[in-house]
This record gives sequence, C-alpha cells and structure tokens, in this order.
Amino acid sequence: MTKAQKDNLFLLVKSLTKSEKRQFKLYVGRLGVNSDSKFLNLFNLLDKSKVYDEAAIIKSGVVKKQQLANVKAHLYKQVLISLKLNPSHQNIRSQIREQLDFASILYHKGLYKQSLKILDKAKELAILNEEKNLAFEIVELEKIIESQYITRSIGSRADQLTVQAKELSELNVITSKLSNLSLQLYSIILKTGYVKNEAESKAVTTYFEDRLPEVDVAKLGFREKLWFYKTHLWYSFLMQDFLNCYKYALKWVDLFYENPSMISLNPVFFLKGNNYLLEALYFIKNKPKFVGKLSDFYAIVERPDFPKDENVASLVFLYGNFHKINQYFIDGSFENGLGLIPEVEADLMVYSNKIDAHHKMVFYYKFASLHFGAGNNKECIRYLDKIISNKSLSMREDLLCFSRVLNLVAHYEAGLDYHLETLLRSTYKFLIKMNDLHEVQKEMIKFIRGLQDIYPQDIKREFKKLLEVLKPFEDHPFERRAFLYLDVISWLESKISNRPVGQIVKDKYLDLHG
Repeated sequence: MTKAQKDNLFLLVKSLTKSEKRQFKLYVGRLGVNSDSKFLNLFNLLDKSKVYDEAAIIKSGVVKKQQLANVKAHLYKQVLISLKLNPSHQNIRSQIREQLDFASILYHKGLYKQSLKILDKAKELAILNEEKNLAFEIVELEKIIESQYITRSIGSRADQLTVQAKELSELNVITSKLSNLSLQLYSIILKTGYVKNEAESKAVTTYFEDRLPEVDVAKLGFREKLWFYKTHLWYSFLMQDFLNCYKYALKWVDLFYENPSMISLNPVFFLKGNNYLLEALYFIKNKPKFVGKLSDFYAIVERPDFPKDENVASLVFLYGNFHKINQYFIDGSFENGLGLIPEVEADLMVYSNKIDAHHKMVFYYKFASLHFGAGNNKECIRYLDKIISNKSLSMREDLLCFSRVLNLVAHYEAGLDYHLETLLRSTYKFLIKMNDLHEVQKEMIKFIRGLQDIYPQDIKREFKKLLEVLKPFEDHPFERRAFLYLDVISWLESKISNRPVGQIVKDKYLDLHG
C-alpha cells in the first residue's frame, strides 16, 4: 500500500471536486493575509501531486519539516470547514444543527425568547424529518431555558416539554436497542457467514430473541420501523430464511416509497434496502421480479433530485454492479455476463479508495464464478488467486473457504492436476483451521482426491455416485449454504450429461418458472 493511500489529508484533497476546490480557495481568500499562507501553498502542492511524498513537500520549500504536522492539521480543518459551507453538503440535519447552534448562542447572550423561537421551529423540523436524537437535544435545551425565562405559561409548558422529552427518549431507546442488535447480527454474518449447524442456529436465535425489544410496529415512526425491519432481515439472512429476507427487505424499501422525502435524507439506507431486496430475490430465483426491482433501483438513483455525493456514488456502483452480475447466475446465462467484467474492473480502480477489501474480493469471486459457469477455468483460477493470496483479508470466512473449494474444482476442470495433491492438502488444512469442513466440502475433497486413481471409462459413474451423495444436502438447513457459493449439483449434472453448466442451470430455471 502506498503512502498516498495512507495520508488522510492527501486523500481528502484528492476527493475534492473542481467546484469544491474553487470554493475552498474563495473561502481562504476572503482574508487577504491568507493569499500566500503556508497551508494554501501546501494545498496547491498536494492538488498537483499524483502521490503523497513527504520528502518532496519539504524539498519544495512550501513548509519546513518541523512545521509540516501543524500546517497539515490546520489545512485539514480548513478544508472541512469549507466543505461544511458548501451548499452541496447542506441537508436537513445540518440545517437543524445550525439552528441549534444559533439558539445556543442567543441563550448564552441572555436572549431567551429569541432562542426559544428558533428552537421551536428547529424541533418541528427535526420531528417532521425523523431526527429524534436532535429533537431530544432541542427539548433538553428548551427545558434549561424555560427554567430561567419565567413566563405565565411555565406550568403547562413544563408539562408539555416533560411529556415530549419522555416520548422522544422512549423512541430513542427503542431505536438504540434495535440498531445495536442489527449491528451485532451484521457483524456475525460478515465474520462467519450463515449459521453452520444446530448449535449456531440456537445461539443466534437466543441472542436475537433476548435482545429484541417488545414493540407495537403500528405505533412506531419511520426510523424505528426501519431498524425493526433491518434487524429481522439480518436474522433471516443468518438463518438462510430467504423468503423472510425478501419479506423484510420489501417492507424496508416500501417504507421509503411511503415516505418519499426520506429517500433524499437517508439515501444510504434506501440503497442498502434495495441491495438486500435484490439479494433475497436472487436467492429465491425470481428473475422477473429481480429485473423489475433492479430497474426501479436505477430509475430512482438516476433522478436529478437523488443525492450525488461520493459515498452515494460508490454505493450505487457497488450494489448496482453486484446485481447486474447476479442476474446472470439466476438462469445460468453466464456467457452473457462476461462482458460486464472488464467494465466493472476498470470502475473498481476509480472507486479503489471508496470500496473496502472485502467487497473487492466479493467482486473477484463473482468474476471467477461467471468464468467457471462459462467454462473459462483458467480465468476463474486467476480471479480466485486474488482472493486466496490476500493474506490480510479477515472478513467473510465462508468466502475464503469456498474460494478454495472452487479453486480445486477449476484446477481439475482445466486439467491442471500436476499439483492437485498440494492444493488438496492446503485446502483441507485451511477448512479445518476455519472450522468450516462440512459434509459437502468433505465429499468434494474426497472425490477430487480419488479422481487420480479412476480409469477414464469409470469417471462418469463416480460423478453419479457423488451426485447421489450430495443431492440430499440441497434442502439441508445448514449444508445447503455450500450451494449458494458453488452450484456443485449443476456442475456434476453437466459432467454426467456432457452439457455446459449454464445449460443445466437454465433448464432448471425454466422447469421452476415455466
């Protein structure tokens, strides 16, 4: 990793758009003394640099070595202040916070009536836009001011504020409990993937039920419902209950359509809801609905009024392309999806600082699986190597495990059996280490190891035997997860019938949906 990727100031400067750079220079230039300041000269130097090079900065003479840390810290702060003032970064939250700041200033100046007037309007705006943490903060300040600004209505006003504070506090507690539970469930699925056995299933269910607050969903506001649906969605994903995943993801997305003003205020949650809705439809293999929802997704994100900041743009790229690829897995049209790979790979470079290593590896697994489905085994191996050789990847143990299993199968298919025994040993050791050696994987490894001792005329019989062994696992509550990553059944059926994997998947899809 280069220094350029490590230096926060350099990354911030490089993330600025042309208009943001122009505004920064106007903001700095409002004071004539800044025209030749060290921090502005450093900004100009970093703006022109392709990589962050501390030695080159010092050599340029814009700042001395002993001053560099302080100048960088000052520049970082000034860039953030400039961005805060930029209209493109203004939203309801920042408007409410600004009003809260104004009211606080007026309060400290003893202008209580003016302060209360601003707070009342800010509170109304906060409640209307489901910003209940801010609303609670406003009520608490109102209580402080009312205790010092005596009016004839203080009795009723005190009761009103007390009730309001209690209601907001209770809703904030519900939201906090639900968001905590949602985050914990999300961390479990990122770390270990779906539940692997009965013990894990019971542990997750107990964890979920013990921490789920009792609520009347009908009485909840937008924000509380959102976290309620998210929590149930993650639990359903962990349990591989994809119909319930679809149910709660649909509720999540529909919640935004019922409250359209929330889409622009919470674009990230809107995007994530659509991502999980599409993922659930992918798992239940409903391509018509999948294509329809993907079309709806792009119809919204391409609207002129949809937020366009860097974070949102990177998520639109991430989710949109995951599901553009996924649609080819539903009905086995792998070859049709190959044209997406170079396009997505090029964009991955553009978003390299915005997308984490885990999601990059998921893309590589998707690329590898597309190539495997299309019969391009050497290309499949090339992408899998990017995952297997990434020693720093500590997330999604299931992804790491199945990458190795697919790697074994692709090596066999490509005829690269000269070091298959070494691969078998390393894969077996890795799965044992990860505590992820289950029946499907055991049978796959045993089968591939035994292939070297089978005569060519007997190989089809051995494929049939393995198919008979694995078929019952397709509907097993824990073993079936193996087929979400690698459709071994379709691969075996393709070997037995001498037809491409894609054709097998396509025929199954047509049988299922007519």
